[in-house]
Amino acid sequence: DIARPEPMTRLLQGEVGSGKTLVAVAAMLSAVDAGHQAALLAPTEVLAHQHARSTAAMLPEDIRLTVLSGSMKVAEKRQALLDIVSGQADIVIGTHAIIQESVEFFSLGFVVIDEQHRFGVEQRDSLRLKAPEGTFPHVLVMTATPIPRTIAMTVFGDLEVSSLHELPGGRKPIQSSVVPEGKPAWVRRAWQRIREEVAAGHQAYIVCPRIEGEGGVLELAEELQNGALAGLRIMVLHGRMDDKDDRMAAFARGEVDVLVSTTVIEVGVDVANATIILIRESENFGVSQLHQLRGRVGRGGNASLCLFHTLSAPDSASFERINKIAATSSGFELTELDMDYRREGDVLGTRQSGRQRTLQLLDLNEDLLIIERAYEDAYQLVEDNPELAFELTAEIREKEQEYLDKA
Repeated sequence: DIARPEPMTRLLQGEVGSGKTLVAVAAMLSAVDAGHQAALLAPTEVLAHQHARSTAAMLPEDIRLTVLSGSMKVAEKRQALLDIVSGQADIVIGTHAIIQESVEFFSLGFVVIDEQHRFGVEQRDSLRLKAPEGTFPHVLVMTATPIPRTIAMTVFGDLEVSSLHELPGGRKPIQSSVVPEGKPAWVRRAWQRIREEVAAGHQAYIVCPRIEGEGGVLELAEELQNGALAGLRIMVLHGRMDDKDDRMAAFARGEVDVLVSTTVIEVGVDVANATIILIRESENFGVSQLHQLRGRVGRGGNASLCLFHTLSAPDSASFERINKIAATSSGFELTELDMDYRREGDVLGTRQSGRQRTLQLLDLNEDLLIIERAYEDAYQLVEDNPELAFELTAEIREKEQEYLDKA
């Protein structure tokens, strides 16, 4: 695609840890070789800095990498902005800070947007418009939450889709088990397994659905410190903390045995030595969210374990759902399961157009053949008779047209 004269718009979807970043780096280097700059937009500072570290390790020495994030000191930020506008920076990695008006690129030719469902259409578009006037950069959007084919065609109809189905060699499958609260011996065994992994020199995540109150991060961490995990180095992490990045870095350096956290670790956090994750009250999380959380372990080639704790009754629908997730390791299969449990409006994780998409006459599960036919016919019409296509779409309201153009 990037060898063609028209701008690419492609979605790269793949399992957690399947190698999407490596694909993105190779593409960004092609843009740099052609004399342009590349930018990678990440949803959080933790993820931006992690991308910067992993990308720097892959780059040739003469490629200049610049990081731009909101928490940088004034002098650092000023230097980064200068490097970007002067063209000294070949590859820019950052958070929402990249799309602010004060950021000007010398010659932006390639844009990568990681975890695209975290960004709205407006945000994606504002980065694309930072290319030199009259040009559009190639755009690669990536997601570790595979998107059902019907949604890919309806919501992201303008995107070509590439899928990475396999994991890199050496990765061992993550073993998943359900731990019902109603079986106290199983719960005790779960804490014991965490102690065993730490004794073997590894680290553990414990994820809670809330910060405060019963079953929250703060209460559970204190309870474990004085009970089942006494003597281990336990650290708390949640979204309200100002030093989230420092705490995550300390865990990555191996200074902490057990990280008791909310879902702030859900996306992109990569600690190869973490081999076990216990997700408390897993019935409170969505299918794709549980799969993302499971993907925090098994990243270093070690045998890894994911424990889905649940308060649900054994005969309940939520208990059945958790068992299905535990039995399925493929994100591509799970995303179809997600469609069964939820409607299409919220499979994507955020409201892409600023309002909930509500389909009245179409069922994305049952109407795949109709959607495929409509998609192919519309594509063929544009190919065969672009004048008629323009005429047919001229009546679309301006606001909707603006959304379609940006998307």
